[in-house]
Amino acid sequence: MTHGTDGIDSTYGTFGNGGGRSGEPEPHYSLKMFGEVVKNFRKRAGLTQEQFAPLVGYSPETVASIEQGRRLPPPDFAELADEILDAFGVILGAAKHLTRRKGLASWFRQWAQLELGALSLYTYECRLIPGLLQTPAYARTLFADQLPPLDDEQIEAQLAARLERQQLLRNRPNTAFTFILEEHLFLRDLGGEEVTRELIDHILDLSELRNVDIQIMPLVRHHHAGLGGPVQLLETPDHQWFGYLEGQAHGQFVSDPKVISVIQMRCASMRSQALSLEDSKSLMRRMRGAR
Repeated sequence: MTHGTDGIDSTYGTFGNGGGRSGEPEPHYSLKMFGEVVKNFRKRAGLTQEQFAPLVGYSPETVASIEQGRRLPPPDFAELADEILDAFGVILGAAKHLTRRKGLASWFRQWAQLELGALSLYTYECRLIPGLLQTPAYARTLFADQLPPLDDEQIEAQLAARLERQQLLRNRPNTAFTFILEEHLFLRDLGGEEVTRELIDHILDLSELRNVDIQIMPLVRHHHAGLGGPVQLLETPDHQWFGYLEGQAHGQFVSDPKVISVIQMRCASMRSQALSLEDSKSLMRRMRGAR
């Protein structure tokens, strides 16, 4: 999922960084059937999940989730799997009937699918650390603070979905991920000093990945182009751009070129207003040392 309140449905809850009642919808019958088809053809080919995963370009965890019917396959998965497993078009045919239950909004399914094949992803966040960058302890704090309260099983399900999605950063080395984070997100000490210390260490480690840029917007900044709130931008392989905007109780998928142009201008301005990559790392190290 993406950040905050993605895919919200008032009946089933939210699906985002901030928590919600059902972080990952229950597997639909069509997803389970698709997973079974893939698993059977994989076994027929004499491949383990670990052997099959690199052939389709995804992690063993992603393959396992697809086979268990817990997630939609990436856009190119069915075609690759059908070819590699010599499935006679059966996997491709099964993919045409994939659906999720009502709880996951159609506009978010569209964003989630685009995200899996994006050339670049830009994220500005002013409310909480984006889900792709969270540690388990930080995410667990968010879920534990959710209102209405979640039970232990719901918290663990959301945490598992969150950790699975984070594989995007390492499974997509050719995708450029850019994050602009407000300094106050670290100063809040959400979950306590130890949770924040671990979070900063984790984000510093991720910032060393060649495909991940992380900038900090300083606490004091006389000019700020992002006061309209959190925003995400995505570029597809055919160089189309889409956006995603969030409020507390809704999310909006954006495809209008005029609106995208405005978001691009704001993101470009914020990148110049935020600290440089190296200065951002230095600030995080100082904040970490103060704890």
